[in-house]
Amino acid sequence: MSLKTLFRSFLRISTVLFLIIFMLFWYIRNPTMGSNLSNQMKFTSDQNNLKNHVEKLVAIKPGRDFKSPNGMNASKDYIINEFKKYGYEVILQDVQSEENTFQNIIVKYNSHKQGPVVVVGAHYDTAGSDNPGADDNASGVAGLLEIARLLKKNSIQSDHPIELVAYTLEEPPYFGTKGMGSAYHADKLKEEGKSVKLMISIEMIGYFSDELFSQKFPMKLLYFYYPWRGNFIALVGSPMERKEIRAMKKSFNAIDGLSNYSINAPSAVPGIDFSDHRNYWAHDWPAVMVSDTAFYRNLEYHKPGDTPDRLNYKLMKLVVDGTFNFILNFL
Repeated sequence: MSLKTLFRSFLRISTVLFLIIFMLFWYIRNPTMGSNLSNQMKFTSDQNNLKNHVEKLVAIKPGRDFKSPNGMNASKDYIINEFKKYGYEVILQDVQSEENTFQNIIVKYNSHKQGPVVVVGAHYDTAGSDNPGADDNASGVAGLLEIARLLKKNSIQSDHPIELVAYTLEEPPYFGTKGMGSAYHADKLKEEGKSVKLMISIEMIGYFSDELFSQKFPMKLLYFYYPWRGNFIALVGSPMERKEIRAMKKSFNAIDGLSNYSINAPSAVPGIDFSDHRNYWAHDWPAVMVSDTAFYRNLEYHKPGDTPDRLNYKLMKLVVDGTFNFILNFL
């Protein structure tokens, strides 16, 4: 075989490999350029509120674990009181564990509207009573409470009814079972004949790192597609939510000071379905997750070191702003 023939073969193989890598990049990263939103950042969240919520939830002893009903109930009461401060009527949905009954905490906004429901949720339990759970998931609950406050304070108009839900029993041993609080909520909506336009899971939004190699990935291929510094927020969806993820990215692109990257991938990729949104996928409803990528970045995940002082409240505020911006512009 001549050198010229070898070169041509190499060129063909290289071209095919490049096309495969590019097509995977386009499929997974779902790139979106810029933002053309008209009402960019009209309303913003309060960084001090977010920090206060995290610290108050972490301060509850014993912790927010299913083995500690007193801690779970104290956390529930805190969240209920905050919702009531903003003028909401609170609905409690019983979720049965092996020994105790816990509750999802639900409030509704624009409930007079007809049509598919927009669900925004975050779980309030932790994995272990010795786990402070600042990032996982007091940060998500803090974001949920701020979104609830912003909706009421600004009398936001929406074309769809919105349900804001603080879920119980997301963590093991209930994760991935029908015992998850979000599974109860999704199943009840289905039972009532309702449908979901979109579910947004706020799952760990407080930990960021500028250190090189602080960001890990479940598959080596992903190291080619994403930054190695854990200083961005991830917008996660299945292949079915490509349209929703693109819309979400446009909202986040309007937020100065916060980098965002998205992934649309099947649940076979570890981490894609690691939160409450999975239970809405079970009913073929679109659902996305906003996350700092959990244990792929935060090495104190499910450990006693998941404390409030490790969180970046400035960036957490921008994550909440991006999520709220998405609700304003697209829902």
